[in-house]
Amino acid sequence: MTRIVILGGGPGGYEAALVAASLGAAVTVIDSDGIGGACVLTDCVPSKALIATSETMTNFAMAPALGVRPHGDPAVEAGSWESTARGHLTPPDVVSVDPEQVNERVRALALAQSSDIQRHLEREQVKVVHGAGRLVGPHAVETADGETFVGDVVLVATGASPREVPGCEPDGERILTWRHLYDLKEIPEHLVVVGSGVTGAEFASAYRALGAEVTLVSSRERVLPGEDSDAARVIEDVFVRRGIQVLNRSRAASVRRIGDGVLVELTDGRTVTGSHALMAVGSVPRTKGLGLTEVGVRLGSGGHIVVDRMSRTSVPGVYAAGDCTGVLPLASVAAMQGRIAMWHALGEAVTPLRLGTVSSNIFTEPEIATVGVTQRMKDSGAIAAEVTTVPLARNPRAKMMGITDGFVKLFCRPGSGSVLGGVIVAPRASELILSISLAVENGLTVDQVAHTFSIYPSLSGSITEAARVLRPRDLFAGFDTPA
Repeated sequence: MTRIVILGGGPGGYEAALVAASLGAAVTVIDSDGIGGACVLTDCVPSKALIATSETMTNFAMAPALGVRPHGDPAVEAGSWESTARGHLTPPDVVSVDPEQVNERVRALALAQSSDIQRHLEREQVKVVHGAGRLVGPHAVETADGETFVGDVVLVATGASPREVPGCEPDGERILTWRHLYDLKEIPEHLVVVGSGVTGAEFASAYRALGAEVTLVSSRERVLPGEDSDAARVIEDVFVRRGIQVLNRSRAASVRRIGDGVLVELTDGRTVTGSHALMAVGSVPRTKGLGLTEVGVRLGSGGHIVVDRMSRTSVPGVYAAGDCTGVLPLASVAAMQGRIAMWHALGEAVTPLRLGTVSSNIFTEPEIATVGVTQRMKDSGAIAAEVTTVPLARNPRAKMMGITDGFVKLFCRPGSGSVLGGVIVAPRASELILSISLAVENGLTVDQVAHTFSIYPSLSGSITEAARVLRPRDLFAGFDTPA
């Protein structure tokens, strides 16, 4: 029986454990953070649970535009409601958020998810050891209490931690990382978010909807600098319209406490004061102190573990998965890396990791979902592609729902019309992107997508509409007509 030792119980670790156990291996998972890892306990699961509450607030703010008003509340004037609907801001005298209840729910969901995963591992006869571990040999992991586990194969899946910037160190009370947010007793009066990447944008969007004043400090020319520029432009416009102060081309030099608030000093000499500061300046791989270089595992310049598309490291029999590899900081990618590692190690047929088919989502309001070829790749000439963009504002279902922001963008290969990628900016874009992901994964053409029935009316109708635009022979290209 093949022995597998896995260091880390996040998505990369526990998914690998389940695959290895199903293939008859004896599996031990050594985990110091709690099964599910940071993804389940402090990052992805709790943040999206918090965002679910913020979405409810946003939807409530949209209600007046659809003719919905509180019954018997003369304090709310029609004029203020209309203004609120346009700005997507919820007046505090109509609805409010109980932050302690919200955070209690968030923490409970995370713990429940962690418990569910641990029970699943135990049902599959996976041994779970709680505690820190480090490699003391290529295939040996020693725990903090001195117990050693030897495997034929070792998988390192230790994740990443929030990056700390000198002069901006978090204190967990006023200067925060995203892992501190769920212990707050109140919604910040004024949250200064430092960093406008995915994490910063998501929390800026969420806390504005929850009622906080928000200032977003972005070192680049726009928010979400690594994303599709058209999508980022929509999000920034929405942010500004909803009252978020966006400070582009601004970099924080220091963040420090001043009484019951914080002072953020920018490198150009300006200052921003707030009640709290959220440091959202990326993550660093958790690879220090694990004995990796001592056993010959090669690390990249940023400290991440260098792996190939089969999740192999530079040491035979040692694999790595997840954020500690620096491949793509997505739970889905971590899980796939872990599965691939076990399939490969245990002799199963396996396809190397294909990043070109990975879909991702940013949980702002509206959401941004992407898959495959990007606008940057097309514009640089790296990929030859045709592209079209269909605004949601002309989608019948969007009109019915009062949605004015967003679009569907579709890329295809010239000539063959094979779908290469897409971008969706819309409510629940994370659900809508699947159809484009299926097309990319399976090499479908825009002709095939255009001939697929979509519900009328539906937001997904804009996907088939985009396919029809890219199919010039179609007489109805550009119109979302009922089938």
